[in-house]
Parts: sequence; structure tokens; C-alpha cells
Amino acid sequence: MLPKTASRSRPATTRPGKRADAVVRSDHAPRARAAGVTPELRLTIQMVFAARRWRSLLDDRLRPLGHSAARMEAMSTIAKAPPGSAQIEIAKRIGVEGATLTRMLDSLEADGLVERIPHPTDRRTKHIRLTDAGRTALGEILAITNAMRTRLLDGIGGRSIDEANDFLAMILERLDDGLHEPVGDSADASSN
Repeated sequence: MLPKTASRSRPATTRPGKRADAVVRSDHAPRARAAGVTPELRLTIQMVFAARRWRSLLDDRLRPLGHSAARMEAMSTIAKAPPGSAQIEIAKRIGVEGATLTRMLDSLEADGLVERIPHPTDRRTKHIRLTDAGRTALGEILAITNAMRTRLLDGIGGRSIDEANDFLAMILERLDDGLHEPVGDSADASSN
């Protein structure tokens, strides 16, 4: 369980998406340190919160169009995949299980946004591609997303964005590698 550092009795802000009882807020950093929240823990908490809040806000903005962040992710991945990519390849690119993508594709196909094309020699394999309607919908989704991203990053310099991208790329690489402990370091890791 994550330590709570902000008072629950504090009045909530009026801005959507802001929580008065957030676990670790920048204005509560001294209290967070006193409560045993290390800078490393604070960083990982804030990465999780930022991703959740971005996705939630994106879902709120896409819902009136009948879309979601998950649909955008699937459609974007299909659009950027090499022609003739199989469903399992799309699932791997997104980082979801095949069954999860199957449900998403069922929905997108029912809405006429994607089509599954049978593989010429393997009946079990389906190639996935966006339809014209899917490309149009993805364009509308990306217009909303790009406008949100512009507002989110307004005033943040290119160097800061490059550094953040480099840092997050390194974190993602470590996560993709499974965070295996180096041989001989297991005792050192347990003492930290």
C-alpha cells in the first residue's frame, strides 16, 4: 500500500482530474520525505499517476466520438504496422494478450473501422488493416490527442522533452527486459 501524504480533509480543487488527496504531490514533498517516500518511490508513483490521468482525460475527450484510448492505441498500431501484419503481431506491438486484442478488433470490425483478411495459406492467421472509415476515425482521434499533447507540453522546452524521452526509453527497456537481477547482485538488491 502506498503511503498517504496529503490530508483527506483538504477541500478538493475544482479542476477536473485533480485529487486533493493525491499520494505524492510536489507541494507535499517535505511531508512525503518525512513519511518515508523516497525520491525513487515518488518518481514511480508519479509515472503511474501521470499515465493514468493522461489516459483518463483522453478517454473523456474521445468518448463523445465513441472512441477510447484503447481503440486509438489499437488503430494507431495497425496503421503503423507493416502491410499484412497478423493479429498476433499487432497484439505483441501493443503489449496485450491475443484475447484482449481479439475483443477490441471485434468491436472495431463491427463499427467498420478494421477488417480481418484471411492469410492465404494459414486459416488460423488473419491480417489486420484499417478501412477507409478507420483511417478517417483515427485522424479525428489523433487531432484531439495532438491538441491535448500540445496543451500538456506547452512551455516545456525541447531539451527537457528530449531528456524525458531518453529517460523513459531507458525505463521501458528495463521493464521490457523483465528487471532480471544481474548474477551475483541478489544479496545487494535485498539490502536496499
